Amino acid sequence: MSKQFRLIIAVVLALGSTLQSYAQDPQFSQFYANPLYLSPAFAGSTQCGRLNLNYRNQWPGLSNAYATYNVSYDQSLPGINSGFGLLVMSDQQGDGALSRTSAAAFYVYKLRVSEPIIINFGVKAGFYQEHLNWDKLFFADQINSATGEISGPTNETPPSSFDVSVVDFSVGAIMTYFDIFNVGIAVDHLTQPQLSFYDNPDSKIDMKITGHGSVNINITQGMLGGYDPDDIMLQPSILYMQQGKFHQLNAGLYVNKYPFVVGAYYRHNFQNPDAVIALIGLKFDNVRFGYSYDATMSNVGGKAGGAHEISLAWDFCIYKEQKRRRIRAISAPSF
Repeated sequence: MSKQFRLIIAVVLALGSTLQSYAQDPQFSQFYANPLYLSPAFAGSTQCGRLNLNYRNQWPGLSNAYATYNVSYDQSLPGINSGFGLLVMSDQQGDGALSRTSAAAFYVYKLRVSEPIIINFGVKAGFYQEHLNWDKLFFADQINSATGEISGPTNETPPSSFDVSVVDFSVGAIMTYFDIFNVGIAVDHLTQPQLSFYDNPDSKIDMKITGHGSVNINITQGMLGGYDPDDIMLQPSILYMQQGKFHQLNAGLYVNKYPFVVGAYYRHNFQNPDAVIALIGLKFDNVRFGYSYDATMSNVGGKAGGAHEISLAWDFCIYKEQKRRRIRAISAPSF
């Protein structure tokens, strides 16, 4: 497959939904390793502060069709049962033909309903900007049907501006029961803002609804919860996502034995199976590192190169230990 042909495929895949129909958010296989992106309610869900770095390269065989980077920081505020967070993301599509940059701020209030039950309520305010690199686009009228070579200029009309920006809002809630299980829901893009280079009212970011949950099973002690670093823990978890007409279900299992974590997931898009995901993680003190690979099962096939994902997290305190009543951290999977 020639480099030009791969680039054409990448551009079509990356821009097809954005220029003609509805935009969709990037996704992460290690969704718990990117907690603020998963749900605004995760902001400040640790005892102190947390720094997360995430990188995903999807279908690298198609001229780096999708490459996504993000960095986030969140902090617990135990004195007021709250938390806050910041997230910056860059999403490159079609080998840089289309790029989206976003920045968001988060606030969470933590409510103790009873001794075992705590609910986090989170809100997010975000800013999105998309940029179109017209010089990287190839169109059908530039392709020689006999040879497949690209030649000459296109007759397509470029947009009046190659940049578009919007403001957006999201909400989320998570309920935890001791350290045994947690369930949550998040609703992104409440205003369904329009991201169109041609003033197309149908080109919008559809509202995204995400439901997730996990259970902690202590195999060593034969009980639910009660995590100890020397114990073997199983963490089955599930994620359901709907955005517009797109539906997705992730179901899998993590096995924890300090300092290692291994996991496997199956991702299904309801219309067709999408991928099998394998993960290995390492925990050392307050640092976590994870790598996962998506083995593609859809019609894109193995030639697209699957997807590689890397996560790095650091939990730390920026203030001295204070003797005051705290609301416990959310006991969710690390990756």
